[in-house]
Amino acid sequence: MSVGNESLWMGVIDKYYSDNQPLRDLLLLHSRLVADKALKIVAAHPELGADAGFIEEASMLHDIGIFLTDADKIHCFGKYHYLCHGYLGADLLRSEGLPRHALVAERHTGTGLTLKQILERDLPVPHRDMIPVSVEEKIVCFADKFFSKTRPEEEKTVEQAEHSLAKFGEEGVAVFREWCRLFYY
Repeated sequence: MSVGNESLWMGVIDKYYSDNQPLRDLLLLHSRLVADKALKIVAAHPELGADAGFIEEASMLHDIGIFLTDADKIHCFGKYHYLCHGYLGADLLRSEGLPRHALVAERHTGTGLTLKQILERDLPVPHRDMIPVSVEEKIVCFADKFFSKTRPEEEKTVEQAEHSLAKFGEEGVAVFREWCRLFYY
């Protein structure tokens, strides 16, 4: 059951994904899985005071920028490195008048990217901190770590999610472990 404004997120997805049905289907499947996991966290932890409606909307829109990237295995034929999809999607969401949703898109890569990580690794993204701040941003980012777009229907275990994050440094694994303590149900 939808708790957010479905016409809001479907309108945005329809606007940007009308000409690539395979990618649209993948985006909807992945985003729905992330949203469902995030909503389970919200239901299990009312003490967090998270906004369930916003979490559903943000989950459905967090990957809106993937079509702009070059990832042909998942039907993305854009010109940017896949790592850029977060900030590119955030730019789209800001242009749609959704600045709060944009923050989720921008900050969901890994467990977030610090300016230090961006500079040290010479990542092709803007030079600014892109770390989840609000509880809603953290929940969506956490839920996203359990689903890939290459194997969309397989939910990762905690260990598999940690392994995926470890490739990018121990900082992300430490954040993920903290989120496991806060959010797991």
